[in-house]
Amino acid sequence: MIANPILPGFHADPSICRVPGKDGDDYYIATSTFEWWPGVRIHHSKDLVNWRHHSYAVTRTSQLDLTGHPDSAGVWAPCLTYSGGQFWMIYTDVRSMYGAYKDTHNYLITAPSIDGPWSEPIYLNSSGFDPSLFHDEDGRHWLINQQWTHWPGKHNFNGILLQEYDAEAKKLVGPIKNIYRGTELGVVEGPHLYRRNGWYYLLTAEGGTFYEHAVTLARSRNIDGPYETLPGNPLLTAWQKKTDGLQRSGHASLVETAKGEWFLAHLCGRPLEWTGPNADKNDPSGGYAGLHCPLGRETGIQRVVWRDDDWPEIVGGNGQQPSVHVALPDLPAHPFPAEAARDDFDSATFSGHLNSLRKPFDESWASLTERPGHLRLKGRESLMSLFDQSLVARRQQHFHCRVETRVDFEPDSFHQMAGLTTYYNTRNHAYLHVTRDIETNERVVCVNVNRDGQLSAVATPVKLAAGPVDLAITFSHDTYQFSFRQGDAAWQDIGPALDAAMLSDEFATRFVNGFANSFGFTGNFIGIACQDLAGTRVHADFDYLSYEATKA
Repeated sequence: MIANPILPGFHADPSICRVPGKDGDDYYIATSTFEWWPGVRIHHSKDLVNWRHHSYAVTRTSQLDLTGHPDSAGVWAPCLTYSGGQFWMIYTDVRSMYGAYKDTHNYLITAPSIDGPWSEPIYLNSSGFDPSLFHDEDGRHWLINQQWTHWPGKHNFNGILLQEYDAEAKKLVGPIKNIYRGTELGVVEGPHLYRRNGWYYLLTAEGGTFYEHAVTLARSRNIDGPYETLPGNPLLTAWQKKTDGLQRSGHASLVETAKGEWFLAHLCGRPLEWTGPNADKNDPSGGYAGLHCPLGRETGIQRVVWRDDDWPEIVGGNGQQPSVHVALPDLPAHPFPAEAARDDFDSATFSGHLNSLRKPFDESWASLTERPGHLRLKGRESLMSLFDQSLVARRQQHFHCRVETRVDFEPDSFHQMAGLTTYYNTRNHAYLHVTRDIETNERVVCVNVNRDGQLSAVATPVKLAAGPVDLAITFSHDTYQFSFRQGDAAWQDIGPALDAAMLSDEFATRFVNGFANSFGFTGNFIGIACQDLAGTRVHADFDYLSYEATKA
């Protein structure tokens, strides 16, 4: 069986694509990366069961400049397609997102190979987000995207726009038409177009990306409509359904195998409270307040069959709801070698699992060569900065896991810090770090928590001996514990076990007077960081970073 999620941890808004090959077809999934760099994360599979990270599409600041972007802005909902012997990637750069307005710019890049090189971006439009490109059988290309409206008294999500893209002229041409307003579920977004048996199928997301999320399907004989919604819609949802762990299911894309099997890759989330020891006590009819998904919005997959009336349905799950276990496709098994749990920073390039915030890795602040066998981070701005952070982090992908590092750091004052952080966004993170005590100037290790923008110390600083310090975080489902040691000493916990729910979309999203003043669309990261708030750019050397799933 396929085990969901196929991409655990923060992998939202999956766009799935099949590419024929001589040694079997290749399947790729592109996912949103928001404010994290590089942009547009791509995974690869040969069998739809086993997946591994392959590459990124947006790797140059000429393609994307995230400087100053708010939390959870940046790259939304990429669309990956393959046509005419090349790859096409559409993505949105969301630059502002609070209140009635959104600044959303849509771009196209292309590449001869999934490995690139990816072109410079072609600007398309700014009328809304979640753009998608459809390649019709007659060789024409069509862009669809959600339309955003700020008009007072109107719903912000104003339907799906269609316009032709001229590949030779490299621009949109012809009339713009709103082809679908959505259903009573509301918040229509995430559109993708498909063609089968003379029908155009419009797949959209509705209900909002939290627990009411759903996949809606409509069809028409003409690409510009009118579109008829699937009888009994939605195609997929977990709303008010007692699933086996997957909630928040929506924002999907379809793929057909060479043997005519169809699958739906979709966004999903696993709440702490739904997957833990008390999961059987949850009653979905009682509402969803108090649920949290610190691993973020993940990617799952479901099997789809087509009925005689040319409408599809989900296999299993009572026809609509997602399942954790899905029947295997008729494809040869293709597992990948296990990845090393520990990165000793012996390579001159960064692991694909490591990301930075808003700006690419640069020797001026993150060097793998200045001290061989180490990652040297030069202190810059605070973990609350939207500009120049020296943070290198990876996704948390398991409820139970342990992360360790060793840091060699000699700060001069309390303005200088380096250590290990569990990081959701600028307003919600916790930091185990080495610094100087503000009163005694002794070198100490301490823990600070930034909760909804309010900083507090949760442990008494502990004086350190000379030399490097080992730091660790251990996640145990809904809590996590910081610890440290020096030399051959035993690990020592510092501070209390902390609440993992704080590191979730649900906690980070806040509404004031009907408008969000903060959003959470990502997931928890765990990383190493260095700050120098005095501006002298003191450096810290990290010997390794390990991430290992542990038993419950």
